[in-house]
Amino acid sequence: MLPIGVASKAEASNCSIRSILSNVTGKWRMIIILALEDEPKRFGQIKRCIGDITQRVLTENLRGLQRDGYLTRTVEPGPPVAVSYELTPLGRSLLETLKPLVYWSHEQMDHIKTARIEYDRTQAD
Repeated sequence: MLPIGVASKAEASNCSIRSILSNVTGKWRMIIILALEDEPKRFGQIKRCIGDITQRVLTENLRGLQRDGYLTRTVEPGPPVAVSYELTPLGRSLLETLKPLVYWSHEQMDHIKTARIEYDRTQAD
């Protein structure tokens, strides 16, 4: 078994598995990585691609992904100034790891919807 168990909160904060997974498995970070799959994108392009993310949340998540080395931020002097984001080799390797999960999620959605409906029905009784 992978070393996922810890004995204390201090140990948990030093656990590499927990540290990395908590930073990349958030809903927005995974979607941002997927949005950057094909090409570098400017902030507005990423926001339009995702749709339902606020500017503040997108900014925070882009900074976190940049901090951890998954993407780069490039500023091209203007006018107007253009800022673009691109996956690094580390970000590309994460993308290749995420894609099977994305495909699996898409393929299993009908089964999951059915399970949710059944669960909700039994809980209502």
